Amino acid sequence: MMAAESERGRPLKVLAEDRQVTRLGESVFRTGSIDPASLEFLCGVLTRMVAAYRPLGVLAVRAVATAAVRDASNGDEFVQRVSAVLGQPVEVISGQEEARLIHLGVETRWPHPDERILIVDIGGGSAEIIEAEHGLMKAAFSRPLGAVRLHSVFLQTDPPLPEDLRRMSEFIEEKLAVVSRRIDKGGFARAIGTSASASAIVCAANRIPRARRPEADRRRASLAQIRRLYKGLATMKLDERRKVVGIGPRRAEIILPGAAVLSAVMEHFQISQLAYCSAGVRDGILRDLAERGVGRERTRLDNEQRLQVEQFARRFGVDLRHARRVGIFARELFQALEPWHRLSPEQCRLLEASAYLRDVGHAINDMSHHKHSQYIVANSDIAGFTDLERIEVAMLCRYHRKAMPGTRHADFLQLPPERQRVVMLLAPLLRIADALDRSRDQRVAGIQCELRGSSFCLTIEASEDTGLEQWAVERAAAQFRQVYQKPLTVTSARL
Repeated sequence: MMAAESERGRPLKVLAEDRQVTRLGESVFRTGSIDPASLEFLCGVLTRMVAAYRPLGVLAVRAVATAAVRDASNGDEFVQRVSAVLGQPVEVISGQEEARLIHLGVETRWPHPDERILIVDIGGGSAEIIEAEHGLMKAAFSRPLGAVRLHSVFLQTDPPLPEDLRRMSEFIEEKLAVVSRRIDKGGFARAIGTSASASAIVCAANRIPRARRPEADRRRASLAQIRRLYKGLATMKLDERRKVVGIGPRRAEIILPGAAVLSAVMEHFQISQLAYCSAGVRDGILRDLAERGVGRERTRLDNEQRLQVEQFARRFGVDLRHARRVGIFARELFQALEPWHRLSPEQCRLLEASAYLRDVGHAINDMSHHKHSQYIVANSDIAGFTDLERIEVAMLCRYHRKAMPGTRHADFLQLPPERQRVVMLLAPLLRIADALDRSRDQRVAGIQCELRGSSFCLTIEASEDTGLEQWAVERAAAQFRQVYQKPLTVTSARL
């Protein structure tokens, strides 16, 4: 399990992380199904993990299962049980999708934008072999060469019999043959091993204790070192393997298949050294979620809310082209400033609604129209919002211009303290969004938002003159500085 915070233009910040070896594949590769005891153990582990990440208020969760569940005859039962524990659907992903996520994870932690690399990930049930070039996955193969699978099928004695090791080696060669035909040998700037098997082998080659496993990240092991390690481990009993520096007690059970697959891959592709990278599927999932903006839908009005808001605004003669534009800018500002305001994504929906409704008061009188907008919205029967949400939207309409909330404003003071804080934080964003279409001609094509240390830098992108909009934003910056206690700078860029 890994939970992280994504900020535009910045590396992912890990908030919580947990790892537990469950060895689901042991029963699958022996009997064809996940045994009840393993499933119960896993459900207990996941219950603990859910308790760790749920208080973080994550926007999106993706849970995936790989080779062992793909092969299990009771995979459907597994998915139902685990989905119930997580409160989230579990995906049984293909080998290709697993490879894509591994590559994304490696590129997140250790980018290779200008080079050709080979990535080898040895899991419990499968091994993914990935060719990447210029930061893009070029080819990927998922082969049934997981360490748990190979141990369960071939290694039944301790220490293993030479004949069993030979049979395992022949099986590995057979399964790698198709990969060798499809990926050109040699010419790799770097070969990278991921997963616990690669970590243990690199730790053992460099005599790094398991307690200091993070130090192994980007360390290397040569093909000669891995061959020697494999040869030595093959003659040891399990108790002896457990004493080898860097391997660890659980990994010692399945280290031989992992070393055999790594050395075979290196031989096939003429690789002399392998570097370990601590990234994996989890890192790839997080990057994928962040890049696709999954969870951001919670910051947008849903279809029903948008229909209700637009119909209501139209009744009062609101310029919907202008309102939609302000709503887009408001949402972009909210998302860019998330690290500072720390509001829930649902609050952005209310900000967007206020962008549509802040001008309905013009239907009563242009003078003090913000006060009329507050009255109309607060006393409306607009659907799709709770009473408290509707009052909050009304307050944002009230404070989209003129004075900010103060001790003389009785309606504001009647709000719960946490709602007062929300209104105070969102009002400057609505003012800036409104200012960005001050001419109502949609002159601003887009905006770029950047948090630079303690400053907020806003760049206005346009192909025509936006002097009026820039002037209006600079005026609104005073209220932003008052609330956020941080400077706002405005620049323009011609398209």
